[in-house]
Amino acid sequence: MEQEDFLKKLGIELKIRGFSQETVKSYTRHNADFIKFIKKAPDSAAEDDLKSYLAYLISDKKLSSSSVALVRSALLFSYNQVLDRGFSSIKTPKIQRNPPAVLTKDEIKSLIDACFNDKSRLLILLLYSSGLRVSECLKMRVEDLDFKEKVCLVKQGKGKKDRVTVLSGTFAEQLKEYLNKEGIEEGAIFMNKSGEIFSVRNAQKIVSSAAKRAGIKKIVTPHKLRHSFATHLLDAGVSIRVIQELLGHSNLQTTQIYTRVSRDLIRSVKSPLDDL
Repeated sequence: MEQEDFLKKLGIELKIRGFSQETVKSYTRHNADFIKFIKKAPDSAAEDDLKSYLAYLISDKKLSSSSVALVRSALLFSYNQVLDRGFSSIKTPKIQRNPPAVLTKDEIKSLIDACFNDKSRLLILLLYSSGLRVSECLKMRVEDLDFKEKVCLVKQGKGKKDRVTVLSGTFAEQLKEYLNKEGIEEGAIFMNKSGEIFSVRNAQKIVSSAAKRAGIKKIVTPHKLRHSFATHLLDAGVSIRVIQELLGHSNLQTTQIYTRVSRDLIRSVKSPLDDL
């Protein structure tokens, strides 16, 4: 089988199973890199070829355990689901889940103050105040916001699931002012002058540029604002299960990583020595 035919078949299989466009691109790229590495026809690859490639990524390319796990998933999907090979004995290093770095509340305030226009400020406010993934934030429409109940509906989030999360009163008021000023009643909130929704790269640049102007030395990304949202809620005493629902995590273990970075939670624990 030619590489082009193999990758086309892979793309079709991913799409009919409902995988996102980002996953289609990622899996296609990883499989193309693998074929280039083994210098064989795609359907001639053996399980040992996959192991050799993964070992190369670990020892030579020094990829993280999470990156290697993603490549493994991409290759196994192709060879097991597309070519029906039944490869099953491929193990990769356990993913190291380090506590996410977060911003302090003062840094969040500085970040917001450093925004040079309404739309940039609204983007950062929504990312932080509702704990949205950047893709979810960019797809948000005026119709998805319930100003009265102060909730917003996240449609087709990760895993194609809908969920409801909190809508900040501060964000709601500033957004209403912006919408009235611009004469906007419906549709996507974050659109450029050409009428296109902001790209993820646009959002990343807005956040990183604001952080630079604010003098924040940490690397600041849209996802770090989501981490900060979760950690600050935990600090405020919000239940970990409520935070799980707000973030849209299917597994509580994913949410529990925030308990490792909540300093307020740690400070609230009294040492048993003090009760002696």
